[in-house]
Amino acid sequence: MKEDFLHYLWKFKKFDTLNLKTSKSEDVTISNVGQYLELAGPDFFNAQITIGDQKWAGNVEIHLKSSDWYAHHHENDAAYENVILHVVWEHDIEIFRKNNIEIAVLELKNYVGKSVLDSYQLLMKPKSWIFCEKQISTIDDFIVRNWQERLFFERLERKSKPIHDLLEQTNNDWEAVLFCLLAKNFGLNTNGDIFFKTAKSIPFSTIRKESFEQENLEALLFGNAGLLDGEKEDNYCRSLRSRFDYLRHKYQLEKCSFEPVQFFKHRPDNFPTIRLSQLAMLYHIEQNLFSKTCKINSVAAVYDIFKVNAQDYWQDHYQFDKKSPVKKKMLSKSFIDLIVINTIVPVLFAFAKSQGREISENLVELINQVSPEKNAIIDKFSYFGIKSTNAFQTQSLLQLKNEYCNKSKCLECAIGMELLKNKK
Repeated sequence: MKEDFLHYLWKFKKFDTLNLKTSKSEDVTISNVGQYLELAGPDFFNAQITIGDQKWAGNVEIHLKSSDWYAHHHENDAAYENVILHVVWEHDIEIFRKNNIEIAVLELKNYVGKSVLDSYQLLMKPKSWIFCEKQISTIDDFIVRNWQERLFFERLERKSKPIHDLLEQTNNDWEAVLFCLLAKNFGLNTNGDIFFKTAKSIPFSTIRKESFEQENLEALLFGNAGLLDGEKEDNYCRSLRSRFDYLRHKYQLEKCSFEPVQFFKHRPDNFPTIRLSQLAMLYHIEQNLFSKTCKINSVAAVYDIFKVNAQDYWQDHYQFDKKSPVKKKMLSKSFIDLIVINTIVPVLFAFAKSQGREISENLVELINQVSPEKNAIIDKFSYFGIKSTNAFQTQSLLQLKNEYCNKSKCLECAIGMELLKNKK
């Protein structure tokens, strides 16, 4: 048994409250369980409880055993001086304040119904993936949908923090922020950090000035990413290196030394050469991309903006010095979907939040138009009966798995709470 289960029992009064008695057989009446703080100090603040004939207002501390009071050294902590009731599962020792006044103890195990314990044990029993995997499909769709909306915006809040950090680093230039985040997501998981560092290493004012020459943008990105290093016989590579040397001198750019980009285990269409060329082409075609992004009201509009091809050289190349069969290197719909999920929606959310605007409904409507992601977590949820038809649902499920299931926060999860509901 975990202590957070006792917090749940107390917070929602999931026990027999009519015949409560302390370990000293004094009657206990709960007028108010108090405020659940989840901070340092007592667990519940400002409870109102009658013990015997005395009405008390103060704090409640909860432990598995009474002796935990001393194990946690509360007897020496002034924050616990106002504890009026010690709620425990098992009473194994009397406890006293620093002034040797005994604290009333309520042993909860005597008042919790078997059905509540059975539900908890079923929820927390050994699992192959998540605790509620055998029960999750029984939850009402309305509860799941409402919880998914909360999870989706929790995930957006987490994603928005690095955006605001980046905004400070770029002197509140949202165009620069979007450029860096797009670069990161063009690099996917393997090259994302390197692409992000590469984008940050080039002042966005330089990107603006050179956007009229696609090959200059490509030279800047390839050069700072280290893709023009070494001796290559390829004429196009030599041309880009010459441009890069000129631009680096012109803008007094510092020489970068990042870890090398990765080609290994990538499909050729995801090679860093192709993705950086597509990014350069995007900023060659679309000036003021952030301003245009702010006017997006459908995923179809995003597809139109991001419908870009790599530079002509790359139509029959994936790497310098190595010719390949001709193939258009256009951004695919599935790749643009990832851009919507991981860049467009988080940036729009962070921008609206910075302006104090509420656009939650618009964002949900937008991401509902995006196809569901495909990965092992989403497949597992589908196997256990929670299927997804769009990216709103898959993003919510990723938040659920990573922030609740993996951290055993079942009693902070609407699904876990529902499985224990109405049991006494």
